[in-house]
Parts: sequence; structure tokens; C-alpha cells
Amino acid sequence: MDKTDLKHLIDVAAGRTPADLVIKNSKIVDVYSSQIIEGMDIAIVDGLIAGIGEYAGRETVDAMGAYAAPGLIESHIHIESSYVTPEEIGRLLTPRGTTTIIADPHEIVNVAGLEGLNYMLEAAERTKLDIRYMLPSCVPATPFENSGADIDAAAMTDPVRSGKVWGIGEFMDFPGVVGAADGVLDKLMLAREAGMVVDGHSPGLGQNALNAYAAAGIHDDHECETAQEAEQRVARGMYVMLRQGSACHDFLRLLPAVTTANSRRFVLCSDDRQPKTIFEQGHLDHHLRMCVSHGIAPVTAIQMGTLNAAECFRLWDRGAIAPGLRADIVLFDNLEDFHAQKVWIQGELVAEDGRYLFDVDRCDISSVLGRFHVKDFSEEKLKLHLKKGHVHLMQIVPGGVVTKKAVADIAIDGNGDFIYDPAQDIVKIAVVERHHNTGKVAVGLLGGYGMKNGAVALSISHDSHNIIVVGTNNRDMAVAVEALIAQGGGIVLADQGAVIDQMPFIVGGIMTDQSGEWVNEHLSKIHDTAFERLHVSAHIDPVMTLCFMSLSVIPELKLTAEGLFDVIKFDFIPLEAEE
Repeated sequence: MDKTDLKHLIDVAAGRTPADLVIKNSKIVDVYSSQIIEGMDIAIVDGLIAGIGEYAGRETVDAMGAYAAPGLIESHIHIESSYVTPEEIGRLLTPRGTTTIIADPHEIVNVAGLEGLNYMLEAAERTKLDIRYMLPSCVPATPFENSGADIDAAAMTDPVRSGKVWGIGEFMDFPGVVGAADGVLDKLMLAREAGMVVDGHSPGLGQNALNAYAAAGIHDDHECETAQEAEQRVARGMYVMLRQGSACHDFLRLLPAVTTANSRRFVLCSDDRQPKTIFEQGHLDHHLRMCVSHGIAPVTAIQMGTLNAAECFRLWDRGAIAPGLRADIVLFDNLEDFHAQKVWIQGELVAEDGRYLFDVDRCDISSVLGRFHVKDFSEEKLKLHLKKGHVHLMQIVPGGVVTKKAVADIAIDGNGDFIYDPAQDIVKIAVVERHHNTGKVAVGLLGGYGMKNGAVALSISHDSHNIIVVGTNNRDMAVAVEALIAQGGGIVLADQGAVIDQMPFIVGGIMTDQSGEWVNEHLSKIHDTAFERLHVSAHIDPVMTLCFMSLSVIPELKLTAEGLFDVIKFDFIPLEAEE
């Protein structure tokens, strides 16, 4: 803003000059004082709110009694987990009232390094949604994984100094933070010197370890499992994210921690949000409905999705309807359903009655196309060579991405390979390294998936996004992996030696260049096939659950291309268990 622009803003605010747009007859949600203001206009000029009062403008919108709220701010989301690109996520989210998202692109950066970040930055310029990226802090998530890149503090320096990233993404290496590991300290110092917010990720952390994590400058956390954990983080000056996504449903467990005294330290986040969830439930408007239906005052709920988030991420130019702030405004029909009638971003009408008002302008994806470098994969590499059938087991916990460390007795053949038993809910799982032609394949066992036959293979496996495959037999698993590589990534289902369903994700093997509707249609079909043909348990998401089985920062057991990883011990353990 130059001096002339400032004068113009002041003149409009003072009523000397007509506004570009005036919204009349709305009930203004005042998130500063937790009140509803009636009988005042909202004047907008040059993308900013000039004032609330009595105004005239070149264009007038009659809100007809609708509630005017600040645009909603998503505090933590991975666009890649929606399986669509940034341009498309803008089309899907803005009609729900979302005007800003804080996005962590560590999925594509794990695949394609800083080239992946640059692609996401360019794509974000082609949507009306304001996408603020956090620079991934843990690529790979731990030293025990094989990702497509290794981003240390030196590699992070240029992106931080460029001004193109808004902060530092979730610090998943919480043992490294608590232990003051030298490389971790370099990254934290880089953030301190730049004055950037650092996102947190500290499941189960408590007592002095939590103190150390907060003292390091970690600003927030989206991994609280209990209301008590949420309260502990608030007491240490951290913001707590109430997460409700497609995979993780923590919202109702954490909501009892929210009180009138501490509500300003809570924000809303999805972490992941698939198109199916968006179409059926919405986005942050769904969070608002959940808040209100469980006793949170509507204005308090809106505060969490606007002002709190703006303050958390130092977005001082938004988060409320007040003079001088960005004109990011949503008209809700009421404060129970939160249906967004109209959405403005910087004073421009971008969505109306559930419809994005612009064509999707996609950027070039050639720099992140495919990204498969798999050496010498064969069915032989899927075989186990156990000496005994008493084994450690990853046991799925329905409703989330946590697994339990279990022990089981399985049948093995003469060579020590796993024999599938229909009476046991145990199947084989493998991770195939796909970034550096290492030829590594790790094999383990998974309980609770429900599969009775066939195999499912994905190239979406957090966070390194190697190939992950689960199945009842080696042949179908190999068929699925080979077809997945051939199609450039995505999802493949196989049975009786043949592919029975597939869904290509050509953008880094983790996203598609197709629409959200395409994703929803094809993913629904994939799910149906998994349930009906392969008999995967109806209590889990067959894709989303599987893609988190290699995430070695979520308790308790996970499988990486290096082997079976005990997240609690933070070390590898043998597949064979002690008697």
C-alpha cells in the first residue's frame, strides 16, 4: 500500500468517498467482543474493509439478514492428502467459507524435494484461495526412512529467506527436539532468526519432555489424543488444533478441554481432507457445526476458525471484520448449519451458494511427474524367512492412524514364509523403496485390516511415500506393485493374479491432475471393490488407513523400507518376537 492507497482507504472509511462494495442488512459476527452487530453496513475498498457503519458504494449487496463472518482459516492441512492439486483444492474449499489455509507440503517435498515445493508455490498462485505454506521441517520424517529428498537446515535456508514460505512445518522429530540434537537445533535456530512460527507434532509427549518441546519454540500441536494432553499444551503457551479430517477424528475427544477461559488458544484443522469428506460433510463449516451441536457458543466456534487462527499464525491482516483488515468475508445463512451463501476474498466474490465462480487454471506438472525409481523388484522379495511363527504385529486401531504393538502366532511354510489363515485377521504388509533404486523391500504383518483375499498397493504412504502393499499372498502383492509402477503411482487392487481396479496419481505418485469429483467417483469405486471383492474390514478406510502404516512418528509400530519400527522405543525391532 502506498500513500495514495492509504488516503483512499481513509477517505472511504470516513465516508468522504464511496466504497467499492457495501454489504447491507447483515448480522456482523464480532469475534473481538463475542457479539453480533446489527444495523451496520460493511464498506469494502481495494480488497480491504474500510469500516462498519453507514456507507454508500458503487456496488451494494443486500445480505437479507444473513450473518457476516470473517473468512475461515484452516490451521493445518496437507493438500496432497486430498489427492488433488492446489488449484483444485481452492475450488473445493472456498464455497464452504474457507478463505485461507495453512498448508504443509511435506508429502510432495518427501517425494520431489524443493522442486516439489516450487511446484506447490506456483500452483497456489492459480487459485483464489490464499494458501500459506509452511516449509517442511522433517524430510524425511525420521532418520529411519527412505524419502525422495533429505532437507537439512542448509537446504531450508534459501526458502526461508525467500519470503515464499510462512513458517516451519510440523516438527515430527520430537525426540530430536527434546534431546537437543544438533541438526534439529540448526533448524530451530533458522526459524528463530527468521521470526517464523514452528508447527508442532508431539503425540503422547508430557511432563518435562513437553516443557522442552515448548521451550524450543514449538508453537502449536495437532496430535493431542486426550483432553488432558490439550490442556497441558495450552498451559505451556501452545495453541491446540482441534483436528477432524478424513483419517483422524480427534475433535470430540478434545472438545471437553475447551472452556470459556481458554477457548482463544484453540484453532480448527483438518490435517487431511479427501474430496468425499468435503462433498459429504464440508470443511471448516463442518467443524463449526460440530462445535455448536456439542455446546460451544457459535461466536466462540467462529473465533477458533478465524481470529484465533490468524493470531496463531501471525496473519495480522485478517481474522475479523474490522477496519483495515482484508475483506475476507463469508455470509452464513444461520449459526447452526453454517451454509455459506457468498464468499469474498480480498473483496472479490469468489463463491456463491456452493459454487466456485472461476475456472480452474492448472500449472505445468512435468517437474513432479511420476517419480518412480524402483530397482530389481520381484515377488521373491516379498517372502519372509522366519525361524518361528511367534511374531510382532502391527494392530490397526479403527478410527485413526495409531497402531498397537501386538504379538501373534502365525503359520509358516517350510521356508519360513507367512501362510495366510482365513481364521486370523492377519495379512502380509510390505514397503518397497521407490526413490533411489536401492532395491530395499521390508516385510511385516498387519492385523485388523480384514482382508480375505487379494492385495492393495499404494504409492501414498506417509511420509516418505514409498510403495506400500498389503495382501494375503505374494503373487497378488507383486502384481499390484508392478501395475502401480507402470501407471505412475496411485492405487491398485489385485486378485487371483490380475488387476481388478486401479486409480492413477501421476503428480509425484500422490496426487491427480483430475477434479475432486473424479477422485470421489474413482475412490468410492476403489472402496467398494476393497470391501466387496477383497473383504477389507468395513470399520476402516482401506486406502487412508493403509497409507499411514509406514508413518514412523505415529505410535506404536510402523513399517518403513528399513524394517519394523517401534515408535515408542524409537528404534527398529525384529519381526520375530521373544517367547
